[in-house]
Amino acid sequence: MSETSPPAAAPQETARPRRSPLAYLPLLIFIGVVGLLLARLFAGDPSRLPSALLDKSVPKFDLPALLTTAPGLSDKDLRQGHVTVLNIFASWCGPCHEENPQLVALAQDKRLAAEGVKLVGIAYKDLPDDTRRYLGQEGNPYAAIGVDASGRTGIDFGVYGVPETYIVKGDGTIAFKFVGPIDEDTLRDAIWPQIEAARK
Repeated sequence: MSETSPPAAAPQETARPRRSPLAYLPLLIFIGVVGLLLARLFAGDPSRLPSALLDKSVPKFDLPALLTTAPGLSDKDLRQGHVTVLNIFASWCGPCHEENPQLVALAQDKRLAAEGVKLVGIAYKDLPDDTRRYLGQEGNPYAAIGVDASGRTGIDFGVYGVPETYIVKGDGTIAFKFVGPIDEDTLRDAIWPQIEAARK
């Protein structure tokens, strides 16, 4: 008598639970954020990033001097009734080296002196010896330099990354911000016109 095995049980169909639309929410948010960042990245001139301080007074700061032959820098120095060009730089910043000849040319321009405009600098998160060596080798265009070793003043200015250049009106109001190295075209087409506009 042959034994017969019982028929195999038919596989039971299990219904997949439906995913809630909320399960896709994180993915949709991620895609939206990436899309927004890409749109901002490729829209407009990246050197003219928005600043919350435009048309507002410079933040309060008081930085020690880098050199014994030149004063330090404070917000009071930017409220002396004349336009100031403030450049935030560092010796470790490659683009800062690129723009330095333009800053030297700006500082030596007789129109700048005639109009009472000063070029000042903030050494951002840099070792003072490195900053002094850099300026000694490549030229020092600044009438005054403040040392922002901790980067706190840079944060208060909303620095995205050095170099950054601000044009400040005589009452301490920030009139213009330029992010990135200044070349000859920028000096001619952006910086000088903004200096002139800030004087009015």
